[in-house]
Amino acid sequence: MCLAVPALVEQVLENATARVRVGGVFQEVSTVLLEDLRPGDYVVVHVGFALSRIDPVEAQKTLSLMEKLASSRGER
Repeated sequence: MCLAVPALVEQVLENATARVRVGGVFQEVSTVLLEDLRPGDYVVVHVGFALSRIDPVEAQKTLSLMEKLASSRGER
């Protein structure tokens, strides 16, 4: 099964990369598939690539649901 997650772009870096945040976890991802990415954008990330932009409201809904699922399983 593949899982792509919404991530907040914290910083756009050189060489078509960006620093993104999912919850409290930061990761550097490739942005080669996207143009004009800016800090504050939400992107869908899968295996180290930002695949597409996502609406901030939808991103928050998904992240909230993921957090609820993790807390219901005793994870965090």
